[in-house]
Amino acid sequence: MPEFDLLITNAQVVRPGHEAPERLDVGIKDGRFAALETDLDPARATEVLDAGGKHLFPGAVDVHQHWGIYNELGEDAASESQASAQGGVTSGITYMRTGAYYLNRSGPYREIFPDVLAATDSRAYIDYGFHIAPILAEHIDEIPYLIESGVPSFKVFMFYGSHGLHGRSSDQGSFLMLPEDESYDIAHFEFIMRGLQKAREDGRFAADRDHISLSLHCETAEIMRAYTKLVEADGTLSGLEAYSASRPPHSEGLAITIASYLAHETELPNINLLHLTSRKAIEAAMMMQATFPHIDFRREVTVGHLLADFNTANLGGKVNPPLRSREDVEALWDHVLAGNFSWVTSDHACCKDETKFGEPRDDVFVAKSGFGGTEYLLPGMISEGRKRGLSYNAIAELTARNPADRFGLANKGDLKVGYDADFSLVDDDVEYVVRAADSVSTQEYTPFEGFELTAKVTDTYLRGEAVWADGAIVGEPRGTFQRRSGS
Repeated sequence: MPEFDLLITNAQVVRPGHEAPERLDVGIKDGRFAALETDLDPARATEVLDAGGKHLFPGAVDVHQHWGIYNELGEDAASESQASAQGGVTSGITYMRTGAYYLNRSGPYREIFPDVLAATDSRAYIDYGFHIAPILAEHIDEIPYLIESGVPSFKVFMFYGSHGLHGRSSDQGSFLMLPEDESYDIAHFEFIMRGLQKAREDGRFAADRDHISLSLHCETAEIMRAYTKLVEADGTLSGLEAYSASRPPHSEGLAITIASYLAHETELPNINLLHLTSRKAIEAAMMMQATFPHIDFRREVTVGHLLADFNTANLGGKVNPPLRSREDVEALWDHVLAGNFSWVTSDHACCKDETKFGEPRDDVFVAKSGFGGTEYLLPGMISEGRKRGLSYNAIAELTARNPADRFGLANKGDLKVGYDADFSLVDDDVEYVVRAADSVSTQEYTPFEGFELTAKVTDTYLRGEAVWADGAIVGEPRGTFQRRSGS
């Protein structure tokens, strides 16, 4: 019997933690990496794939996606997992909450989460998991149930209590489907942290302690509400620049400070500061790290905020927090190069054209927030990163190993014997222009329209079998729900 099911030859292998790509052959058996060595004999394999000198990256682990926010959950699981594979992503974690959008329902997760699993079962082309947002008070009591169900990671949207998803709002209670006697505010965030720390101290979850974490969308509603009025009344700014001014960077910095102190107060050590967009945001995050060294902060940046600014993207780039100035983009890159960001994600939220834009179409304040971009995760990072001297191995750490380690995706995110054989082949000797029509996402537009990239994913493999090849999806959906709990 052949020793390997698949042997990849003539590849530049990009291993996280190594100094540079290495010319290695990669043997795969039963869906896992079985050998990474030089000059493996092709006769030892059932199938041989000549990589043609392309770079072999670990499958990207995109831990910030939003399947089902604007479209039916199962529909997004199918189509947007294909877009993920197009970008070299083999594992994704998507956010889920109660309230408007997503499933448009409220109630206990004991009733809702089984329906979430059923909606995505046998639909996805990549492996996937979920982060859960405790919106109701009863959700805090359900934290142990969710961990037992394979979900040790949770999220807080710090501005939802009194500011709209897309801009100003006066009725967040209805948006979140809150009972009259409940509120979604700083006190609720504190109680979530206490609930998570209680779970970390529970002996049942001893194996999960390092992976029980809270992610925070850090913006301050009061600041944004006031500045939205100012920007709209002034009328000088328009488009994405106006939206950025209405949600100014210091609203991020203030929220980061509040969240960090709450983590200190509640003794919850595992805190993820999501999609930091500006110099002020990352500087506040680094200040909090120095102030509270006992907190294991992780800092996230999205590929969208590294590629685009409010002048280069089209109106489809409305997102929370907003795209910022070119100065902020370059500040983010400086911190990426300094090692101050833990991982890079897409914050992929497919919002079709008919849903995205309001009337009038060019009014940024009536457009919906969020856009897709997972298909540009690896191509974008390689194209822009190498211009600035970011090594391919560092890119592999930022897009694969680091997020997999944080969120408990065992056997994912690295090129090691025994790990799932998730990888992509990247051609970095190309030049092309981004066109929405070339994406397999159902979004129909992209804020990156017309951007020039110099790297493209040609092949994506999930557990040793092709998912993406020759510019198209291959085979049937094989993605499975990843239980990230050791309990």
